[in-house]
Amino acid sequence: MDVRDSLDIETVSAALVTSGRPWRGVEFHPALGSTNTRLRELLTGSPRQGPAYAVSPGEPAPGPWWVVVTDHQTGGRGRLGRAWTVPDRASLAVSVAVPVTDPAQAGWMPLLAGLALARAVADVTEAAGHRLSPRLKWPNDVLLADDGDRKLSGILCELVTTGDGQAVVVGTGVNVDQTRDELPVATATSLALAGSSVRREDLLVGYLDHLTGVLVGAGVDAGLDSGLDAAGPGGSADREATRTAYRSACVTLGLQVRVHLPTGGAAEGTAVAVADDGGLVVRTPDGLRTFAAGDVVHVRAADGGLA
Repeated sequence: MDVRDSLDIETVSAALVTSGRPWRGVEFHPALGSTNTRLRELLTGSPRQGPAYAVSPGEPAPGPWWVVVTDHQTGGRGRLGRAWTVPDRASLAVSVAVPVTDPAQAGWMPLLAGLALARAVADVTEAAGHRLSPRLKWPNDVLLADDGDRKLSGILCELVTTGDGQAVVVGTGVNVDQTRDELPVATATSLALAGSSVRREDLLVGYLDHLTGVLVGAGVDAGLDSGLDAAGPGGSADREATRTAYRSACVTLGLQVRVHLPTGGAAEGTAVAVADDGGLVVRTPDGLRTFAAGDVVHVRAADGGLA
């Protein structure tokens, strides 16, 4: 198995765009600046830019439940516009459009996507013969306990207004096959570095199946119903059970943390809870404070630990 082969996008599309799953179409690019940017263009009706391979050309115009994926994301962004570059075909870069009727649900979207990805990583690496132990760092990182809690994945969610309402663009980048010197920071890792070699196609399909499941379980009003064939645990769980599952997997809770704010200030205290709106509750010397993901630059353990 050569992980750095181009994605077999026909296999991915056949697995995703099928009865029992909500995904309507897949657009694949051999190289692309940003999957999130491209999906926003599709949702808002912007003109097509550059070559693309739409696996389902007979589908209606791209919109909710559309998937954009690339072998090589050349202009990927993290939170606050940070650049994140990776070698060609060494990672998974995908964005999906999830419709929402209540914009308040967007606060949980990066958390739910992280939970779905963690479950997919555990399943796919187990199937490959070496199960890894992903953990979640609030609000949008997946870490690997198998490699010193280094960062495996980041998730960037953006609320987009379309002609039919609103959707959350969920962008996910996963380090799959990078060597240590191919990663931009020492606090990052890849599945290969942690000892597991997987097909990116398997990881992509597993992730989107689990994402469907956690959306159903969390009660996100996205046009899904609990009768969908949502793979994996949590597909039929109620909202509180799904949120409890996230909180159980979130290693931020219980830590002494330093929350860096866009204004340049910082707050320190103990992370004690994830609120019902998805915010992080921190016990500070001035009392409990709740921070929304959009209001935080980053959260670090006060002792410098965690990626």
